[in-house]
Amino acid sequence: MAEDAQRSGERAKRLPRAVREKQILDAAVAVFAQHGYHSASMDEISETAGVSKPMIYSYLGAKEDLFTHCIRRESGRLLEAVQAGIKVDVPPDMQLWHGLRAFYRFVAEHRESWTVLHRHALTVGGPFAGEVNALRGRAIDLVAQLVVSQGSRKGLGEQAEFSGKGLAAALVGAAESLADWWLDNSDVPDGVLASWLMNLIWLGFNDLVEGDVWRPRES
Repeated sequence: MAEDAQRSGERAKRLPRAVREKQILDAAVAVFAQHGYHSASMDEISETAGVSKPMIYSYLGAKEDLFTHCIRRESGRLLEAVQAGIKVDVPPDMQLWHGLRAFYRFVAEHRESWTVLHRHALTVGGPFAGEVNALRGRAIDLVAQLVVSQGSRKGLGEQAEFSGKGLAAALVGAAESLADWWLDNSDVPDGVLASWLMNLIWLGFNDLVEGDVWRPRES
């Protein structure tokens, strides 16, 4: 009778695999964000998640695999948040502003995610940095579409096509740097932060698609 009760209790504690993996990944992101990849220990991740190390290895692999799973999950969540924030029925500049605001809101609400992606994965390098660069590439493509769309509206589609990808890369880089600064200056609202970047970048985009291009003067 006691043995049957024990087995019943063990079955009650079992969780669906997806729930258990989320539990492990949530703990891993927290530990990696706090200590970085090299200093984070599987013992602490196990303790934080409330599961055994063998269970982590069984579900998500060793430390390197676990870190990769963290990067991929947080990258996907970030991109989904930005895409969901963009309103397709407004002009390109407002689409971009809403996208930037969604990006900064994600960083504010998921500071550990951004710390893992931007501060730790890039520092470790190798395939980890490759995962983050793939995310950056998708973000650049998204912004480039808005730049080209704005140029096409102004009748300068070819010029916008030529410069759009490079300008989008510059904007994404600026957005990332500003987000990193914001981690230590988080009293600025996300909408204000997005407006700062729009004033810095988008006004320049508009000048370019209007044909008002700065050129160096001969010395």
